[in-house]
Amino acid sequence: MSESIVNFLSTWGTAMYILSPVFLGIGIIIFTFYKIKLSSTKAYKDKYDLVSKREYGFLLSAHFSIAAAIFFICNTYQAEGLNHSFLWFWIRLFISLCIGVLYGYVALLMLKFYYPTQQAKRLKIYRYEPRVNPKTGNKMKLLSEEEEDAYLDEGMQAEEDVFSVDYDVWIDVETGDTHIEKYEGRLHAMECDRCGFQTLRLEKEEITQEITEDQEGELIKHYKCSYCKRIKRRTVKLSKQKSASDFKITETTQFVEDPLNDGPRVALVKLDIHTTDGQIKNFEFQNTNEAQKFLKEFDLRKLEEDAV
Repeated sequence: MSESIVNFLSTWGTAMYILSPVFLGIGIIIFTFYKIKLSSTKAYKDKYDLVSKREYGFLLSAHFSIAAAIFFICNTYQAEGLNHSFLWFWIRLFISLCIGVLYGYVALLMLKFYYPTQQAKRLKIYRYEPRVNPKTGNKMKLLSEEEEDAYLDEGMQAEEDVFSVDYDVWIDVETGDTHIEKYEGRLHAMECDRCGFQTLRLEKEEITQEITEDQEGELIKHYKCSYCKRIKRRTVKLSKQKSASDFKITETTQFVEDPLNDGPRVALVKLDIHTTDGQIKNFEFQNTNEAQKFLKEFDLRKLEEDAV
């Protein structure tokens, strides 16, 4: 082999030995930093926000860093073989790339399909773990959907009515102190630029220009705030015709024995909505009224509205 190739292989090998521990360390640091941040977060609501909004990004970055480290480590295997054939460099490079990509792909699949179930279990714990009144040290009670309306203003109730925001109201029964926590709702709504509540929802769509082979179409979206009644219109360019989606909805109702009413009562209503792209969206409700109200809203919105 020529001297230039020998120098290149030497530099390449040195870089692989340096980069492999660097990227492995980066992955470990990202994961450790997140765990420390989560453990140092005391309030359950703050833990909920951290896990729901940022955990996926931390885990994905850590796994991709490890995948890169695996690629670099594999490129140090049988380095002495390069002295006999430069072909081994390309074979090893291809194998290393396959192994690194395979790890990254498996990690991505785990985060996409296995992780959401585990995340949901932890989020449920963070959300419904009894709160403690910082003034008295008493455990607080979570109010039901019917009871909490007395502690929510009209704007907050309007946000819950369109399922864009969900409020939890905790109360100290002894002192009457309340604590209100805000969570993302089951359906998307935009923040109204007039009243500031997340109650701006799509009312209807109007096609003003049909799509042709030569030009894009045009669609006007009409939005209305369910609280302050603000009307807003937005023009959207269409690159292809959207077809109406069909959804398969399965409902599961769980009952528990209620000795006060001499019979079972509804403990949980679970809706599984199967979209045409193969995704399954899960929603849980405390009673059938909430589920029916949601389905009515779902039929109007199709659950496929994108924020503009």
